[in-house]
Amino acid sequence: MFWPDTISRKLGVEYPVIQAPMFGVSTVKMALAATKAGCLGSLALADLSADQSVELIRETRKLTDKPFAANIFVHQIPEVTDALKEKYSKTKQFIEQLAKDNGIEVHLPDFEEIRVNGYREQVDAIIEENCKILSFTFGNLEDQSIQKLKENGVILIGTCTSVKEALFLEKSGIDIICVQGIEAGGHRGSFEAENIPQIGGLSLLSQIFDQVNVPLIYAGGIYGARTLKAVKDLGAQGFQVGNLLLTSQESALLPFEKERLKKVTEDEIVLTKSFSGRYARGVKNQFIETVENSEYILPYPYQNKLTNALRKAAKALQNPEFVGIWVGQSIHQYSELSTEEILKNLIKESER
Repeated sequence: MFWPDTISRKLGVEYPVIQAPMFGVSTVKMALAATKAGCLGSLALADLSADQSVELIRETRKLTDKPFAANIFVHQIPEVTDALKEKYSKTKQFIEQLAKDNGIEVHLPDFEEIRVNGYREQVDAIIEENCKILSFTFGNLEDQSIQKLKENGVILIGTCTSVKEALFLEKSGIDIICVQGIEAGGHRGSFEAENIPQIGGLSLLSQIFDQVNVPLIYAGGIYGARTLKAVKDLGAQGFQVGNLLLTSQESALLPFEKERLKKVTEDEIVLTKSFSGRYARGVKNQFIETVENSEYILPYPYQNKLTNALRKAAKALQNPEFVGIWVGQSIHQYSELSTEEILKNLIKESER
């Protein structure tokens, strides 16, 4: 049998293929399409409020009775200080002026208007909504949340980008670990926002396989049967796919963003903190080149919240120079087929 069945049996799906939770790109429709392919759909709840999370969970459940994962951010929220507020004000002024100089009129929120949500209320909502699979990124859940979720029969999938993080997740009792190499697109799940581990996925997977005993999902750079088979040979029992789905029918990307992706070259893909305050892999543009090495980058999630209105305004103008278009290192023929078809084709190709 080609497919390892440890993870698929645990998750209640036909294939151990997971649609990556890509906040801002993946949608309820994408998660549903993944379930139709016999894979695990993921609902990207990020750091939404508990009420917003409940709304999306209920919308998904109305449309399918198949398993899907809720995915949340578990980052540490920086302490609010006078120095942070002062830097926020300067960064806001700089970015508003940069936008204006480039024909984008936008009012960014004042510091007091920013709402930063922790994850504990989401955990309670996930339990109340009877979600049975929870994946998370940017750190680990606190012990109390882990215990509460396990008492309610929730399978936990944590994300790691180093051996140290993997061992920490295993020791905490996390059921499945998603190993994410540096080639992955968008934000990787590193526990720290600074000094992220710069380890290639194949090397990282091999090391973690030798040191932990829980089942492993691999994410980062899977774009066809050969890459999927390679990580399977290195010990992966599950396969998370995101980059393949960026321009799918169900993707939230707009047509001009999809067209930009189809023209991307390898030298245009960079790691940047400019949009969010955490390293993310995406397509280099004017905003990144201007802000990346400047003093105008706030700690995550404040930079992310601050630039959100700019990205929305740039999207409305179809201006690719001021939006974050996230993409992994594995450039391929970006397909606009449905997520269901793309995943089914990957499965067929892998089984040949």
